[in-house]
This record gives sequence, structure tokens and C-alpha cells, in this order.
Amino acid sequence: MTYGTDLLSNINRYIDHSVLKPYTTYQEVENQCVKALEYQFASICVNPFHVKICSQILKNSTVAVCSVVGFPLGLNTKDIKIKEALQSVKEGSQELDIVWNISAFKSKDYRYVEEELKEIIKITPKIIHKVIVETAYLTQEEKKIALDIVINSGAEYIKTSTGFADKGADLQDILMWRELSQGKIKIKASGGIKDLKTAVEFIKAGCDRIGTSSGIEIIQEVKDVLRGNPKETY
Repeated sequence: MTYGTDLLSNINRYIDHSVLKPYTTYQEVENQCVKALEYQFASICVNPFHVKICSQILKNSTVAVCSVVGFPLGLNTKDIKIKEALQSVKEGSQELDIVWNISAFKSKDYRYVEEELKEIIKITPKIIHKVIVETAYLTQEEKKIALDIVINSGAEYIKTSTGFADKGADLQDILMWRELSQGKIKIKASGGIKDLKTAVEFIKAGCDRIGTSSGIEIIQEVKDVLRGNPKETY
């Protein structure tokens, strides 16, 4: 696979470094923050409980603190999601990855889904919002409806997956969303993106962010490619 030097040199700024495993210790979160600073990722994405740790380490840096909301199922009540979002922002989150209510969506209660998102976005202004729609559970037609709802909500990004479903991001979904959205929203892919080749494929398909817990390994691959010693021959 042919890589552009400009893309390789800047791929770190596409990466939301995910640290979301439930058994992650305080020390591991701190270590990953240090790594996120070293590699200058776009953000570190963590559970709300770890936001305060990250915000202390990353304060005044170019690495944003991103907190998930309603993670991973999205089935908290609206009031709980609002409180969770507010607390995360208060403790230092600059970005929110919000799991929408897929039960309401599957029930065709689209108004509830959109209004919930609008309320969360309204009470957290100046924050970047990414809405996780969990594409693994959606039909092709539902993915199109999902795109419209997220655009209408005012969110900056639509995001494919939590990484906790049985399937992650799909290139065809990214291509479809990019064509249909006509630049009205940015796209984040996550779930199953574990190497440089896959990351580049998704970026070239139209992704603005990549959610992965393998960011460090991807950057190591970049270094190998730039040194003329790639992991694989594509």
C-alpha cells in the first residue's frame, strides 16, 4: 500500500487514543496520558471516572481529554446522561463521545433520540461532540437515518462504534456517510482499527478521527515505514 508522507507525518492527529477497558488502573491511565503527550494524539478517550486524572496531566497541552457518555450501551436515562456530560466537562473534558439510545432508535422513536442529543449538546457548549451510533446493530437504511439524526442534533461528528459490539467500523459505511453528508459532519471510525494499513484505509475513505487502543503501535509502524523498514509489504 502506498502511503503519502504528509499523511504519515500527521496521522497522530487523527488518533483518539482509547483507554476504556474497565480494569484499567490509575497508574495505567497516567501512563497512557504520558504516551498520548509523547505521540501528540488528537485526544485520549477515557471513562468519566478517569477524566480528572487525565485533565491534570494534559492541562494546557494540545492533547484533548475526551470522555464517553452513556458508555457502552447508551441506555441510561436522558437526565443521567446530561449529568454525566456536565460532570465530565466540569472535570476537564474537552470532547464527549456520546452513545445514543439505540433502543429508542430501533423503536423508531427518532424524535426522542434527536432531542436527547440536542439537550446534551446544548448544555455543553464549546465542547466537541461525537455521537456513537453502533453500526453493528444497524441496517443500511438505518445507517442513513442515523446520519440525518446526528447531523440534525448539531454534533460535530458521527462515530461508528463503541468497540464493545461484535463488529466495529466498516469502510463501506464511511464511504456512504461521506458521500451523503456532503461535508455537513465529520466522521470517526472505531472498532477493529489496530494497524497502520487499516488506519490509512479509513482516513482515505473519509474519516476525520480514528478511535483505537493501538495508537502507539500504529505510530511505531509509521516510524518503521519512514525508516524504510515496514512491518509488511503492501
